Amino acid sequence: MKHKIGFVGLGLIGGSIAKAIRQYYPEYEIVAFDKNKETLALATQESIIDVAATTIDDNFNHCNYIFLCTPVSFNTAYLKQLTNYLHEDCILTDVGSVKSSIHKEVEALGIEEYFIGGHPMAGSEKSGFINSKAMLIENAYYVLTPTRKVSQEKIDAYVKFVESLRSIPIILDYQEHDYATGTISHLPHIIASTLVNFVRDTDTENELMKNIAAGGFKDITRIASSSPTMWQHICLKNKENISHILGEYIHSLEKAKMLIDQEDEHALYNMFDSSRNYRNSIPDVSAGPIKKTFAVYCDIIDEAGGIAAIATILASNNLNIKNIGIVNNREFEEGVLRIEFYDEGSSKKAAELLQKFRYIVYER
Repeated sequence: MKHKIGFVGLGLIGGSIAKAIRQYYPEYEIVAFDKNKETLALATQESIIDVAATTIDDNFNHCNYIFLCTPVSFNTAYLKQLTNYLHEDCILTDVGSVKSSIHKEVEALGIEEYFIGGHPMAGSEKSGFINSKAMLIENAYYVLTPTRKVSQEKIDAYVKFVESLRSIPIILDYQEHDYATGTISHLPHIIASTLVNFVRDTDTENELMKNIAAGGFKDITRIASSSPTMWQHICLKNKENISHILGEYIHSLEKAKMLIDQEDEHALYNMFDSSRNYRNSIPDVSAGPIKKTFAVYCDIIDEAGGIAAIATILASNNLNIKNIGIVNNREFEEGVLRIEFYDEGSSKKAAELLQKFRYIVYER
């Protein structure tokens, strides 16, 4: 019997998983429900899904997997509608970055034997099915949070399925997951958003800070462009962990302020040196919970056609440029050209090519 996969929600993550399944398992039947009819139409047109469901109905019968891919607050609401379609060979899962709330709802509904929480730790500042792609989850850690009553057979099957989609499965307790993601994913998004708002609120009348904030500032606050609805839901559903983590982080900021006030040269150096060393030790094996950018920085000759010459070199070697522009900030003595690519392989090949043509390329 042909495998059947169900999706409730076809946004960035749901769409990316569906595209990955279609890529590696073209024979699988995929049925999907989404409130947005244009999304369903596009997914059907691209042959990603076989059945576009206008509601959660009998189209979800006999699914081997059912993925809940809506905002975390909505996922728990959809659980009740799916209970009638669960069977012995079905694995019910989700993709939310907060796990406690849905695990508690699963327990309350008595469907623990079917549920394995899931969180592909990949994403983008862009949202929606239109921005989804199969490679989004490639080399990303994919956290699985099984219930206590789900069988080892189902856990093993899900692990193999995740591996076959080129993700890296890791099994965690759902409470451990929520604290870890609260620190490495939720906190950075809050910091980015509050930092952007702080600049906006303290800017001059002629928006001086906004106009000179390109380069490094845009890099570290890129994730502030993420979906407001999604992050509103995440903060409310993981509020205990986030509140505690924010308190600890505020304390670390106060400590940094104290070092500056006291002009403690040694401690300030150690703060920046230890953070640099720890950051440099973070592996690049996985995509991580915050989408990585793949960019090359190089000096450019200040003459007409300089950018065109570089673009020609890259294009003639079949390298697709995602974004390109001049960066002016204190990290570089003079302005440099920043070229962003869609994947790591392209950025590495571009760096090698440009160095071959005597361009100076900076590593970051």
